[in-house]
Amino acid sequence: MHWQEQGKHPDYRFTLANERTFLAWVRTALGMLAGGVLLHQLAHSLEPRWAVAALAVALALLAASMGLAAYFRWKHVEIAMRHDQPLPRSLLIPVLAFSVALMGLLVAVMLAWR
Repeated sequence: MHWQEQGKHPDYRFTLANERTFLAWVRTALGMLAGGVLLHQLAHSLEPRWAVAALAVALALLAASMGLAAYFRWKHVEIAMRHDQPLPRSLLIPVLAFSVALMGLLVAVMLAWR
């Protein structure tokens, strides 16, 4: 039996809230992807160039992994709701916070390098 047919159907409000959370993570991932492309295309005055390229690639990889993680988070929350279990913990929040802090630090170093 498919996982979406197991357990009981949760209240539609909780299902819709879970979907909104998923979409928020996807929007965040798209913003990071756009930031990586923008950085790669427009940050010609920042040095060293390898650091700009590395940061753009890191943003793109973080965006891709965040999109996948958002799906799995949505699925695990949906399964937990269907079986009246506690919601699973999310690694998305600390990973995103650490990654953004690290990338902000790298951008600050590159701006100071100018």
